[in-house]
Amino acid sequence: MKPFIVIQGPVETRSGYGNHTRDLATSLIKADKYEIQIVSLPWGICPMNALEADNKDHQEINKRIARKSIDRQPDIFIQISVPNEFNMGPDNKPVKIGKYNIGITAGIETTLVSPEFIQGCNRMDLVLTTSEHSKNAFIHSTYDKHDEKTKEKVGVLKLETPMEVLFEGVDLDTYIKTSKIHETVLEELKDIKEDFCYLVVGHWLKGELGQDRKDIGMTIKTFCEAFKNKSSRNKPGLILKVSHANFSIIDRNEMIKKIQAVIAPYGHKIPNIYLLHGELTDAEMNSLYNHPKVKAMLSFTKGEGYGRPLAEFSLTGKPIIASNWSGQLDFLHKDYCTMLPGELTEVHPSAQDKFVLKDSKWFTVNYGYAMSVLKDVMDNYKQYTKRSRSQPHHTKTNFSLDKMAKLFCDYVDKGFSSVPPAPQSVPLQLPKLKKVESSPKVKLPKLKKVES
Repeated sequence: MKPFIVIQGPVETRSGYGNHTRDLATSLIKADKYEIQIVSLPWGICPMNALEADNKDHQEINKRIARKSIDRQPDIFIQISVPNEFNMGPDNKPVKIGKYNIGITAGIETTLVSPEFIQGCNRMDLVLTTSEHSKNAFIHSTYDKHDEKTKEKVGVLKLETPMEVLFEGVDLDTYIKTSKIHETVLEELKDIKEDFCYLVVGHWLKGELGQDRKDIGMTIKTFCEAFKNKSSRNKPGLILKVSHANFSIIDRNEMIKKIQAVIAPYGHKIPNIYLLHGELTDAEMNSLYNHPKVKAMLSFTKGEGYGRPLAEFSLTGKPIIASNWSGQLDFLHKDYCTMLPGELTEVHPSAQDKFVLKDSKWFTVNYGYAMSVLKDVMDNYKQYTKRSRSQPHHTKTNFSLDKMAKLFCDYVDKGFSSVPPAPQSVPLQLPKLKKVESSPKVKLPKLKKVES
């Protein structure tokens, strides 16, 4: 009998966690040695339309989505989410859902993990996170535990569950170097005048200028500073594939307002900035990465649990300019990419929430240095592409989806081996009875009738 596995995660959403859930589910389905059901959950306000009707992998996922409650305990329960949600029942109380429970999370982008995240991890039998950066943050985050009445210290809250790194593999059938550009992408970029453009991909999250996690506001400002004095003919373009968390008209208008707020002080001197807002399939994203006008990817990110778009873009062999800190360091080779220096800075109050803690830190690039790099990449592009040509081999060899799938199945099989076997009916073996020899006949005296 195949091991019964339940996967719970935002498998239908257009989100980073949604992409990761689909990849993990597909890995187990293709292994063809498990019975799988999938519990599909929302992810914030992200659209839940990511499963493509003509995608065979997505069809297999859709077949396994549970449409009613699951009536038996899974051998393995796999939850892909933020850790505070691990093994929480419908009444918001901890519950051991599977016989063996695996939590999978991108973890945290800062230096400090919240107590709720650590408590969630400790409810699982194994936790898989996406980068060495994230793993280290979990390991080094500890909190004193105090008695509720006396307030005396009674112990230390720390990670107790085993944690391993499972990177987010790149699908080498989808993300490839190609000159064939999808028609929809050609149409979207046809009005871009510049032949040399930098590309930025990511969510523009909350935070004042210079404080949002992807640091998109300061990316725009630094780009404007770098090229404001160049002649119009020689200025590069900046393509922003950004949004909050959805692709509504309201969201697009909000993005435009935020861009305008950054560029307003520069007047007519600024280079052109283009907002690409809307849903793109994986194939369309690959076309965007490979479009001839896109010459390099740029990321001032303050922290990444992994940095999936950077991994995808790396297959083009084009230059990558990124922050020299956090999850992307696992796969971006320092000899092939341009890693921006900077310093750890405290998370600003405008970017804090219940998990991005006020006492934690993340990375702020050296904007002056970054500005000089932007200029140099444009002026000496051939030198940078000579370096970047080796990055695709590094990604293919070490960070492919197939390699991730094998590692993931190994973790699952190891977990299943620790599950106690189910009770089985055993036939009752009765001992064979020996034939007993007949006893000698006993002669009883004849009874006389007693007269009344």
